[in-house]
Amino acid sequence: MSLPRVISETLGGSPLSVAAQRAELSPWYVPRPTGAEGWRVYLRQLVREPANKTWLRELAPAFDARGKAAEQLRRVFEGNGAVISTGQQAALFGGPLYTLTKAVSVLAFADVLERGTSIPIAPVFWAATDDADFEEAASAHVAVIGEIRTFRLQNPEQAGVAMNDVPMPGVEQLIERLADACGSVIEPSVLDDVRDCYTSRATLGAAYVRQLRRLLEPLGIAVIDASHPALRIAAAPVLRRALERAVAVEQALRQRSDAIRAAGYAPQVDHLPALSLVFSATPGEPKTRIPVADALSMAGRAPETLGPNVLLRPIVERFIMPSAAYVAGPGETAYFAQVSAVAEALDLPTPLPIPRWSATIIEPRVERVLTRLGISREELRDRHALETKLARQALPSTISQTLQRLRHQIGADVAALEVIDRDKLIPPASLQGLRRSLLHRVERTERRYFAAVKRRETELMRDIGTAAAALYPGGERQERVLNFVPFIARYGKSLIDQMTVEAERHAMFALGTAAPDLTVPVAERV
Repeated sequence: MSLPRVISETLGGSPLSVAAQRAELSPWYVPRPTGAEGWRVYLRQLVREPANKTWLRELAPAFDARGKAAEQLRRVFEGNGAVISTGQQAALFGGPLYTLTKAVSVLAFADVLERGTSIPIAPVFWAATDDADFEEAASAHVAVIGEIRTFRLQNPEQAGVAMNDVPMPGVEQLIERLADACGSVIEPSVLDDVRDCYTSRATLGAAYVRQLRRLLEPLGIAVIDASHPALRIAAAPVLRRALERAVAVEQALRQRSDAIRAAGYAPQVDHLPALSLVFSATPGEPKTRIPVADALSMAGRAPETLGPNVLLRPIVERFIMPSAAYVAGPGETAYFAQVSAVAEALDLPTPLPIPRWSATIIEPRVERVLTRLGISREELRDRHALETKLARQALPSTISQTLQRLRHQIGADVAALEVIDRDKLIPPASLQGLRRSLLHRVERTERRYFAAVKRRETELMRDIGTAAAALYPGGERQERVLNFVPFIARYGKSLIDQMTVEAERHAMFALGTAAPDLTVPVAERV
């Protein structure tokens, strides 16, 4: 079996995110340690903090970890080590490919840090089942020959509820369509897990957690359920303080947002001055942000009915377990510029983000299409331009040459009229208007020829559709759109091993423990 190519990519993001990834915004971010010794000093200080020394016992029900993942947590807990985490909101069938690249990234960072510092480090995946963005969670996209197929859940009867409370009626039919789109597979157990986890009797959040645990725990990655009562109870002191200091937090966020704009950037998260950073999150009911005006009166509510918003969640995570760093995507990296202001207002430790690994996977069938078309993968960013380019190449040379001569002749004849009309019987501007009008008609005719070629060259257009759907679906990066299940089903653990090699190279570079080895031809680098 031929394996795909795994290509490391730049993470990208907004100007604020890119500057933060380069460690250029030190006033708003925790300084990122460099080198093995720098990380060793940072980690030793972190594990000496007067944090909750019983964190694992309190969070064990929310982890519900087994096998290698449970052993990793136990080793860190007993060895006075730390965790390094990443996370993603619950989504149908596990979500886009970046769910997997995040998980592989956190595993790589944990392994590289432990090898470099000799301090036990466990990777943790935060499953944000308490998120309520149904539109982002409800669909899964798969690339097939010539197109993208989309599978979508029915809208819930009640909008705004957490994914842990969203039912999935009829999801079994979507699973069979997903299996069909996967084609030939070597790892059928991945699809079996999807069938077992995603049923009409389960909620989207619960199914997501079960699926990720089956996939990630054998790798040693523990998955924590953000909706579990044990986690909410552990987070209660932070949420209460955020409510009690809601006015101070609002002021700190307003000042930070102003500072970000003054520096020429845009804040990642809109500042809503009337709302606190705490949700009223009673299970089964729509989530709502608690108003600042009501915050003090709500501080005594049962912890199971409260939840953090996106700017408070990293602080909760840093509080409830010894989290050394959060492996962040581009948007997450950007909003940590605001997280630090919240942490300072609450007198709590500020969490540290480190940029995750980003990748594109080129499957052999897609590689063959690129070779056959003679194009680079970057050209697929603009599918229309690529189709026009290839249609131009497929247009009979006699037609294209005749159109080119016609353009030249129009220009020459209009220029001749301008010369011989010495008395300016017609204004020169009118002649130039004639030239533009005639050239426009020629261009329209040429476009009609291109359109006819596209209709005739069905195999060519199908090949372009296949490659575009696989690498730039809808013009976006592959990892942000395509579901990860087909990749694992088709290539199994070998693909994850490939990804891990590349993610470790990224981790060593990002952590400053070693320079990337560009002499080993494991994968193309971008």
